[in-house]
Amino acid sequence: MKKNYFVFIEALLITIVVFVVGFYIGISVEGSHSNQVNNYYTQSETSLVDILALNNLISSNNISCSNLIESNEALLDKVYSEATLLSQYEEAGKLTSDLDNLHIKYDVLRTYLWINAMNIKTVCPKENFSTIVYLYDHDEQDLTKKAEQNVWSKLLLEIKNENKNIMLIPIALDSNLTSLHALTNEYNITSSPAVIINENKTFYTIPNKSEILGLINRS
Repeated sequence: MKKNYFVFIEALLITIVVFVVGFYIGISVEGSHSNQVNNYYTQSETSLVDILALNNLISSNNISCSNLIESNEALLDKVYSEATLLSQYEEAGKLTSDLDNLHIKYDVLRTYLWINAMNIKTVCPKENFSTIVYLYDHDEQDLTKKAEQNVWSKLLLEIKNENKNIMLIPIALDSNLTSLHALTNEYNITSSPAVIINENKTFYTIPNKSEILGLINRS
């Protein structure tokens, strides 16, 4: 009986130790996740200020057209890589906090960069670069549409990687941004996914790759 008692106490102590260690590990992991989210917020705020500064440079006429295009594209690549890494963390379950606001913030940045790209085209009409705006739903639940969005993403990224003079701008249409809503109304966007080529041609179904390339090469 005494031996069984000590065995019970030993098992209880081990259980308590495991629980306490697990509890503190959980707190540490959650703290790490919170720091990661805070870092993303800081990065997005920095990018926003950077984009606003570039917008002022576009209207100042003090910067060359090639410099404006390179700067806007560099900011697009930066925002894209940050948002992509965020999505990877989210899919892996490494960030458990509510990230909706952070996703929306990145959509704000990309909407602003789309506006910047259009302004650059106005200021620099002789420059040869194209924009591909990809409008999708971030919170899409329909499996068929999710598969379609996945095909669109791969196709457009492939086109972007094969052509240096393309600005690829993915934006979540369901972010409900006022500025984005005004733009999509202007281009009569009725549903998603939708792809706008050079603010001229809109696709709602996936075309042949050559059809998109033909529109880009004529720009």
